[in-house]
Amino acid sequence: MVTQVARASGYQTAFKAVALLYMAAVLVQAVTAGQLLSGATGGLHGVGAGAVLLLGLTQLVVAVLLWRPGRGAGWPALVSLAVLLLGLVQSMLGGSGAVAAHVPLGMALFGLSVWLVVWSWRR
Repeated sequence: MVTQVARASGYQTAFKAVALLYMAAVLVQAVTAGQLLSGATGGLHGVGAGAVLLLGLTQLVVAVLLWRPGRGAGWPALVSLAVLLLGLVQSMLGGSGAVAAHVPLGMALFGLSVWLVVWSWRR
C-alpha cells in the first residue's frame, strides 16, 4: 500500500526511477556476460558490477525513505536489502570464477528487480 504521503513527497517516484535503473543495469550485466561467452574481455562486465552495487545501495536508501518518512510499505526495503546483499555475494562469486553459482544468482536478481519495478509502477 502506498500512502498519499509517499506519493506527495516524491519517494514513490524516486523508487520507480531507481528500481527501473537497477533493473536495466542488471539486464546490461546479462548482455555483457553473454559477450564474455563469445570471447570478449570482461572489463565492461566488471564495471557494470560496480554500477549494479551502487544502484542497489541507492535503491535500498530510497526504499527506506519510502517506508519510514513516506509511510509506504516496508517490504520493498527488505527486498532491496536482500537484493543488495545478494548482489554483493554474486559479485564475489563472479570474481572468484564460480560461474555455476554466479549465473543463477544473477537470474534471481533480475527476477527480483522486475518484481520491484512492476510493483512500483502498478501503484
